[in-house]
Parts: sequence; structure tokens; C-alpha cells
Amino acid sequence: MTLNDSLANALTTIGNAEKVGKRSCVVRPSSNVIKRVLGLLNETGYVGGFEETESEKGSYLTISLLGRVNRISVIKPRFEVKADGYEKFEKRFLPAKGFGIIIVSTSQGMMGHAEAQEKRLGGRLIAYCY
Repeated sequence: MTLNDSLANALTTIGNAEKVGKRSCVVRPSSNVIKRVLGLLNETGYVGGFEETESEKGSYLTISLLGRVNRISVIKPRFEVKADGYEKFEKRFLPAKGFGIIIVSTSQGMMGHAEAQEKRLGGRLIAYCY
């Protein structure tokens, strides 16, 4: 099986495990981008902690789930957004204002859209979760 977008596969795995009520899931392969996105989701309370494990076939992540994810997905294409343009994408990807998180890759690293708006930073949209 070839993987074109490991982040999309990881978020789909998390979403599917949440739908069936699992308490944890395994994401393979592991990458720095996936770890940063999981770190943001952990900070905002959508997933619990995660642990990286090395095996002979490569590294994988074991993620503890809290049952708080309704919908999680990557944003393709990776739209560019200016510092004052987040509202349009909030309306498109999130069900209500102030509900959920859009993960943005900025010049100062990955962060949630609210933090990027506060710091007046633009960037590229990576994923959303609510």
C-alpha cells in the first residue's frame, strides 16, 4: 500500500477510531508534521497524549483518544490565508464561530487559527478539527 499523504491517513485513522468509540489508536508511519499536529490537538483537548514507538519496520504513534472529536480532516489544497482572512475559512470548515480549531502552518511554526490571528500571522491551512 502506498501512502501519498501520511497526515491525511493519520487524521482519518483518528476519526474512524473515535467514531467506533475506541480509547486508543495506532498511526503508522510517524512524522514530525503528524507529531506537531497531535501536539496542538492535545493542547486544545481533542486527543489525549501520544507515544512514539520504534520498531524494526519504522516508528509509529500510539494515541490515546478522549472521545471529543466530531470531525477531523486535512485541508486540501493547502490554501494560503492572510492575517485578516481567517473568518472566511472558519465559516467554510468549522460549524460555528469559536468552535473547533483550524491548524495553520506559519513562519513561526504550526499553531491554531486563533493564535495566528492574535499574532497577526498568515500561513497555509493544514487541517481542522471540531
